[in-house]
Amino acid sequence: MTASREVEAPAAADGTDPELLDLQDDISFELEEVNELLAELIALQADRKAKDGEILSYRLGVTGEPPETLAKIGARYDLSRDRIRQLHTKAVGQLIRNAQLSGHRAANVFAERYPIGARDQQLVRALLVETYATDTDIAANELSYLKLRLAGHAAEDAKRIAGFVTQRIAAWQKKTNRRLAKLRDAEPRATSQLNPWLGQVDWPASGTPDALPVTSARTVDSDDDGRGHFYLDKVGRDVPFDSGLEARLLWILNASDLVDSFQEQPGAIAYDVNGTEQLYYPSIAARLTDGRIVLIDVQPLGHVAFQVNRAKAVVGRAYAHSKGWGWLIWTGSLIGIPDLLARKVDAAAAAALTELLEHGPVPWSAIRQVRAETGLELLDFVALVLRNKWRWDRGPFQLSAPPSRPPGT
Repeated sequence: MTASREVEAPAAADGTDPELLDLQDDISFELEEVNELLAELIALQADRKAKDGEILSYRLGVTGEPPETLAKIGARYDLSRDRIRQLHTKAVGQLIRNAQLSGHRAANVFAERYPIGARDQQLVRALLVETYATDTDIAANELSYLKLRLAGHAAEDAKRIAGFVTQRIAAWQKKTNRRLAKLRDAEPRATSQLNPWLGQVDWPASGTPDALPVTSARTVDSDDDGRGHFYLDKVGRDVPFDSGLEARLLWILNASDLVDSFQEQPGAIAYDVNGTEQLYYPSIAARLTDGRIVLIDVQPLGHVAFQVNRAKAVVGRAYAHSKGWGWLIWTGSLIGIPDLLARKVDAAAAAALTELLEHGPVPWSAIRQVRAETGLELLDFVALVLRNKWRWDRGPFQLSAPPSRPPGT
């Protein structure tokens, strides 16, 4: 990755430079290693105090779920967002102390990725790219601070650099608002970005589509100040979003002459994760000018194979088709689910993982070994998980094969 790309990728999330917006160049095993280690440390914290682990997981989004706003977490516990902030800050401090006292291997990995001798600008660039690639803008400040502290940076330095990351995101949002006033210049480009995606929509067999909803089903934190807002002329109001990826999709839909209107978080869908039912809000429903409606969910390219996201995709697709709508997972890349399923992967890497899974669940250390021996790339791994219907869990990591089906079924 070039230095210029590291500077511009997050700041160009309004769609003004499509060449800088494809996530396939920003995801890697190294970035996944960082997130797997964070999930592992949070799981260890949960073993000591369950509530700490829950709050950290909800806020930081390292188990595969996106980060949650403080208001939404507060609603879970009937606590104010300020109280949740206090509990989260305390839990982060305890996690850092425990990691330092235990000599956890995370220290070496983080110190290499976020070196103490690096300039502030270099660290801010790296953290911004990671934020955009993992769709974690809401928790960018907390995640940046935690990564730097685990790397050995002093608290005041980590706080300063994390603040710069947050300032850059806020500045980008303001800059994008100004650019939205010049949408006419952007229309051809936005339409060209939408065209490839429309070819990947999973349309229902038949039926007249239900009408496009006119309100969001997400109400608990709809006006939380941690979320961004753009005024979009196609719907004539401020539209909230959680991340640069969501904002980029909104920009494309608003500017494209193929789209008539849209509604963010149009429905609440129940899904099951490890026996626990939760609610899921697909990102956007868009009505095309030909009258068809497509339900679009934002899932960053490197996360589409997580078990939780695959569970959401199953219920999201069923929900969309029950309404006569199309279904699309938008990955922030020109690479979509069909491309991943068709991706060619080195046979030796595929065979090595298959053999490991024959002996039971596979830990992250074994994945690292396969990568060292075969050169397996993260997108290859994602493709194999999807193609073979393996189960990829985070928090902590585990890769497992699907249950065997009885003969004749």
